Amino acid sequence: MSGTTERQPPIGSAPTEARHKTMRRRSAISLTPLIDVVFILLVFFMLASSFMNWRVLELGIARPGGDGVTGAMLVELRQDGLRLSGVEIAEDRLIQNLSARFAEDPAQRILVKPGQGVPLQRAVDLIERIGAAGGRDVSFVTAAGGT
Repeated sequence: MSGTTERQPPIGSAPTEARHKTMRRRSAISLTPLIDVVFILLVFFMLASSFMNWRVLELGIARPGGDGVTGAMLVELRQDGLRLSGVEIAEDRLIQNLSARFAEDPAQRILVKPGQGVPLQRAVDLIERIGAAGGRDVSFVTAAGGT
């Protein structure tokens, strides 16, 4: 052997370098599919959530024989229609009558008595229309003996 010796890599170093290259290749995972999934979930939850404007209705419950019931107008909400103080009336006509009454007396009290089997949303819609007509003192009334 002459004076030049080639340096031999240490034993076991070649496989180690090969392992590092494979590990580098494996760690280069693309994040694009992950980002796609996150955006799809974001869109799903945005579409599935409710964007309704929730509002609170101030609503009292009138009890039979309670104070302030005298002089109040009773609106009965039934499955077959509406009654104002015992007389059948169309909803639009009811709102017109109540608007005229609120113009005379803004403190007029209105009692809404929903009948058996009337959907709650229908009662809420009626109360909102009464409020839009100028009603500020609107209460639910229940059957005698119940609250």
